[in-house]
Amino acid sequence: MSRDVWDPEIYHHYADERSRPFFELIARIQAESPHYVVDAGCGSGELTAELARRWPHATVHGFDSSAAMVGKATATGTLTFEVAEVETWRPDRPVDVIVSNAVLQWVPAHRDLLPRWTEALTPGGWLAFQVPGNFDAPSHTLIRELCRTTWRDRLGDLAPGTPVDGPAGYLDLLAGLGCQVDAWETTYQHVLPGADPVLDWISGTALRPMLDRLDQDERAAFRADCAALLRRAYPRRPYGTLFPFRRIFVVARKPG
Repeated sequence: MSRDVWDPEIYHHYADERSRPFFELIARIQAESPHYVVDAGCGSGELTAELARRWPHATVHGFDSSAAMVGKATATGTLTFEVAEVETWRPDRPVDVIVSNAVLQWVPAHRDLLPRWTEALTPGGWLAFQVPGNFDAPSHTLIRELCRTTWRDRLGDLAPGTPVDGPAGYLDLLAGLGCQVDAWETTYQHVLPGADPVLDWISGTALRPMLDRLDQDERAAFRADCAALLRRAYPRRPYGTLFPFRRIFVVARKPG
């Protein structure tokens, strides 16, 4: 996982579209008055603040591996942030709610994290996460093929396969730990404005490891190659560019 390649300005270009899954995820968490809530992979903290608004009497803590992102976060008396790695983070006390929004796809061994996070919960505590499930979509398959062919000398090792499970896989894992699990998927039909909106979208996420590897001239050439492929796969329509985006949601409650 690239540690600090995130550009907060690019990432927030489609803030409304990116935040919608978060709100749909936390709407399914039925914790009434948690004391300690953690946002694992909090980014720049805007959505972590929404957790504090949802549970105003809780201590809410967000962490992220990107110092650039955490540097944009605003702490308050009950809302705190730190730079920490998802793989190695350990809570200093039992947690009532752990939320992770569009982060675990960056952690190849994240399935091993889920039992540890479940163990960190209080009895009756909640684990909720959401990950993109669109890794077999043209926005990803075309870029992987480009990395393996034209750009194989520079980027050939940055073309992994699908890094996440479907809803059934996560349900099976967490139900096997004794949790009550609600798992589902949604495919959003985003309509994006602009000349190369799919390229703009993935420049803040999927392309970050590639762009971080390349120098300035190489980045421009790589983005041009990506743009040509994505324009054909996602043609611009009179009303904008249609960008289907599948996401996987999981909400699990630990036995009381």
